[in-house]
Amino acid sequence: MTVNLTRIYTRLGDGGETHLGDMSRVPKTHPRIEAYGTVDELNAQIGVTLTIDGLPDGYGDWLGRIQNDLFDVGADISAPPDPERERLRVIPEQTAWLEERCDEVNATLEPLKSFVLPGGTAAAAQLHVCRTVCRRAERLAVACGDELGAEVVRYLNRLSDLLFILSRGANRGEERLWAPGRFRDD
Repeated sequence: MTVNLTRIYTRLGDGGETHLGDMSRVPKTHPRIEAYGTVDELNAQIGVTLTIDGLPDGYGDWLGRIQNDLFDVGADISAPPDPERERLRVIPEQTAWLEERCDEVNATLEPLKSFVLPGGTAAAAQLHVCRTVCRRAERLAVACGDELGAEVVRYLNRLSDLLFILSRGANRGEERLWAPGRFRDD
């Protein structure tokens, strides 16, 4: 599949509409546009994460692969079903790869005894930002309804799990946990 981008501005969106992957015109507030726009935001946040020193070994390569997969996710979201034309779709193997990374890193971590407060190292804090953007992308994908491929939602769900686990790994066991009601009487 080749993508040619020769002219970046087209003026076609100046009236508040844009094209989906099937070239149909929709408002820029269309659920699919909101969903893949948030996937794009997530990809940019992962790009920021990759600039941070101190990522554990292997995380950079994994995040680079995820960035590429997120373009697949965006392509899937942008193209409504069309029985006449094959489209790029997220496949179960992409989600399975995320699950394998979740299991790999989680096996090195202490079991949790409470919810984790976002923060810690710069890398961990940024991975938490990525996780929350990913959760929003997932909610927006769900809002697209049954017309959207179920694997997109599974992929985003699993990716948010992995980003959480990677944030824990980036904190190297030094994470702050939620203490319910701790400061109510102060």
